[in-house]
Amino acid sequence: MNEGVLRWSAYRAVPWKNGGGTTREVAKGADWRVSVADVAGDGPFSHFPDTDRVITPVEGEGMLLTFSGTRQRVAPLTPFAFPGDAPTDCHLPSGPVRNLNVMTRRGRATARVRIVDVTVSGGAEPGCEADEILLLMPVTEGLTLLTPDGRTTPLARLDGVRRDTPGTVRLRGEGKAAEIRITATP
Repeated sequence: MNEGVLRWSAYRAVPWKNGGGTTREVAKGADWRVSVADVAGDGPFSHFPDTDRVITPVEGEGMLLTFSGTRQRVAPLTPFAFPGDAPTDCHLPSGPVRNLNVMTRRGRATARVRIVDVTVSGGAEPGCEADEILLLMPVTEGLTLLTPDGRTTPLARLDGVRRDTPGTVRLRGEGKAAEIRITATP
């Protein structure tokens, strides 16, 4: 696959086992998964053995996570990495949040997440390397995908663009997008 557009409207919502929210799967592989989770209230996170997580609040005012006795404020649009098998509790001081969640099997894959600014004048053109999967997800409105043949494809907030072959993904418009890079561990 060169580039594939994943639509928010097609992500299926699944309730959590503990009833604390819902998850929508965006994309997955044998050793990784990207999803968007709606966290409705305070409570424990599910335990995921041998898993590393990167969580990024994309709606709401952020949250307070306590894992392995350490308390961490996770601000909006700020990726935060933590072990998925550590006991983790979540407190929502300002109400519900929606999180971008990236999980990788420890020792088999790694993930890097950052928020990129896209501007009208230059856009953003992140490259995908041969050994990685690149996902871009607008976290604001106003972005389009520029295809290799010069056409534009409008992207809604939390749509995704997936690339798993070398090359660039060209975003245009004005807004912010989550850039997710997943690499298999040798």
